[in-house]
Amino acid sequence: MTEISPAHFRRHRLPAEIIAHAVRLYYRFPLSFRDIEDLLAARGIEVSFQTVSEWAVKFGLKFADQLRRRSRGNFADKRQLDEMVVTIKGKKYWLWRAADANG
Repeated sequence: MTEISPAHFRRHRLPAEIIAHAVRLYYRFPLSFRDIEDLLAARGIEVSFQTVSEWAVKFGLKFADQLRRRSRGNFADKRQLDEMVVTIKGKKYWLWRAADANG
């Protein structure tokens, strides 16, 4: 589910899963608050765009930090591109090689 403790979701009329889903949609995809309101309404959840906006303000920083942590690559995710020029019978050829941490 989410790394945010259930205590943060206390005194909200909707379950934590729905709030977390709405906030993730806002920060992960280029959707407006009204788009998220429509998506939730299609699933039978009546929420105003202002409520989604308040959730984004209240919970957004924590979700954005989680998304940034997940999207950050490890050292092993980096690649090196090598280029070499080889002359064969007077004609130049460029050879390229891409290598990751495992070679």
